[in-house]
Amino acid sequence: MANDPRETLNSAVMTRLQYLLVALTVALNALDGFDVMAISFASPGIAAEWKTTMAGLGIILSMELWGMAAGSIVLGGVADSMGRRPTILGCLLMMALGMLMVTTTTNVLVFSFWRFITGLGIGGMLAAINAQAAEFSSNKSRPMAIAIMSAGYPIGGVIGGMVVTQMLKVYDWRSVFYFGAAVTAVMIPLIFFIMPESVHWLVRKRPAGAVEKINATMARFGHGAIAVLPELNGSEDRKNWLDIFSKSLVAITVIMTASYFLHIVTFYYILKWVPKLVVNMGFSPSSAGGVLTWASVGGAAGCLTFGFLTKHFDLKNLTLFMFVCSWLTTVLFGQTTNDLVVLSALVAIAGYFINSGIVGMYSLVAQVFPTHVRASGTGFAIGVGRGGSVLSPIIAGIFLQGGMSLPVLSLIMSTGSILAFAALSQLKWGRGNASGGMKDENKLVDGLSSPRA
Repeated sequence: MANDPRETLNSAVMTRLQYLLVALTVALNALDGFDVMAISFASPGIAAEWKTTMAGLGIILSMELWGMAAGSIVLGGVADSMGRRPTILGCLLMMALGMLMVTTTTNVLVFSFWRFITGLGIGGMLAAINAQAAEFSSNKSRPMAIAIMSAGYPIGGVIGGMVVTQMLKVYDWRSVFYFGAAVTAVMIPLIFFIMPESVHWLVRKRPAGAVEKINATMARFGHGAIAVLPELNGSEDRKNWLDIFSKSLVAITVIMTASYFLHIVTFYYILKWVPKLVVNMGFSPSSAGGVLTWASVGGAAGCLTFGFLTKHFDLKNLTLFMFVCSWLTTVLFGQTTNDLVVLSALVAIAGYFINSGIVGMYSLVAQVFPTHVRASGTGFAIGVGRGGSVLSPIIAGIFLQGGMSLPVLSLIMSTGSILAFAALSQLKWGRGNASGGMKDENKLVDGLSSPRA
């Protein structure tokens, strides 16, 4: 359709404002990276103050992950029905409130409640910003844009880790959450004044004033105005979030969810237990935080280089390769000695490959689901997949409580990535489908569920 602004955004060279909007999604994802790491940084202090067992600490570490799972599934649908922008703003409010309120708690139960609320906001925001990064990008730049957005997660861990490591030398664990709440609150006015609603969403949902909002955004991008909304065919107009379970998409939904779930088991073993394991080796909490920061350094490097590699290698095969490397490097981490330099190096290498696998999953999810279920599909895959993040720290805590050695534990927890490899291998994928869901908004990506040469 000649008058379709979505086609203009898909084919035109990206402007500075579009890059700025992608940068904002990086900053938002950095909040997720910091918050998920925050409890890991704070866990030694919490365990000491409240005298929790290893198994009990595993449950505390998982509470915001339960919230993330619920938020991704429920609020991903909200982002598809009510809009990406208001969903992001509402999620930021929940995150700021949750992080602030945990500093007032005096027992595990209330602490866990506010961590759940924080996770709820994070989960919904993740589904929305993945859709925003995809829909503000051109077809050519989309894989790189999503990879850059994903880099926000480890970047948040790096910057937050550097700050928090110094804060923990002077203040107690509550300072971690004061810092997180303040930074989250700063993002609210930035999103409100800078980030517009997705043009792709406005074309599909057609709220009051849609043409005016689309024209205002297109003008900011340096493109011409439209006189009327492009026509939607009957089937397109009737689509809803339940299409992720339709005949054409259900196999994709199951494969993406299972792959994410399994890889996340390995991912969160490293993120949640490294600080406590390092403290158990006899090092200080600040040193443990420093080691975990190296996981984020490696992760940030992995995200950025993965985006570059997508220009030269098939997206699915590249993700599968990262899964295998994640498995191997996690096994190697379990063989380490009590040396901070060696620990930091191994955690950084593991972080590189594990985060690259996450970027691959985000990129694939954004490609295989069309606009009207992009946030819902992302939210479902991440939400149900985050079950792996909930189980991971609990399982590791139970094994540690039972006296399992680090080498054996790491071998067991690493199998998540190799099982994710097996699941993702079932996705039928061709390079020609890399942007299928975005190139033709009037069709579901049926081609992805059939074999390709």
